[in-house]
Amino acid sequence: MIRILLADDEIMIRAGVKAILGSDPGFDVVAEASDGREAVDLAISHHPDVALLDIRMPKLDGLAAAAEIRRAAPGVAVVMLTTFGEDEYIASALDVGASGFLLKSGDPRELIAGVHAVAGGAAYLSPKVAHRVITTLSRGRLSRGSAAKERVAVLTEREREVLALVGAGMSNAEIAGRLFIVEGTVKAYVSTILTRLGVRNRVQAAIIAYEAGLVA
Repeated sequence: MIRILLADDEIMIRAGVKAILGSDPGFDVVAEASDGREAVDLAISHHPDVALLDIRMPKLDGLAAAAEIRRAAPGVAVVMLTTFGEDEYIASALDVGASGFLLKSGDPRELIAGVHAVAGGAAYLSPKVAHRVITTLSRGRLSRGSAAKERVAVLTEREREVLALVGAGMSNAEIAGRLFIVEGTVKAYVSTILTRLGVRNRVQAAIIAYEAGLVA
């Protein structure tokens, strides 16, 4: 069972999102918050697997709440759920350690797929957001490629192999199956890769993999 914290200051939005999540028998919404400060407190006290956070909330916005949750409860995967898809929000969400970014205007199936993905250790961006990120990366890929290759050079051959699969969007279980190793070993590799690259989450690692040419 995937335990979920849902935070949004609009009751109707929370009810709608909760209804969508309720259509999947593998989900359990264990806590709901109406502001960012409450979301942080509930994440610490309930230890959910995934925290779904709106970006614009009172007392503490979703981005600040995400940063605090990642510091205080690093085992909680954070997904930003918002009506706003501007590039600055996407970049900020990734910077604070969010593992996913979904638009409220998207297909409900994206929400379900995104929660499953981040709960399984992968990253997930809604298709519209992913297109924006890739387009932005493509514009400056040549200028950043050399720097990314230097960062990747510190990794072992196996770590680069794992990084490439992270960049391809695979979960820990999928990587384990591809490389014929246990999932715990994959988690250890990913943790080491994040540390050696100096990044906070899989999305940032995937971007480096893309810029370094490890992912088509």
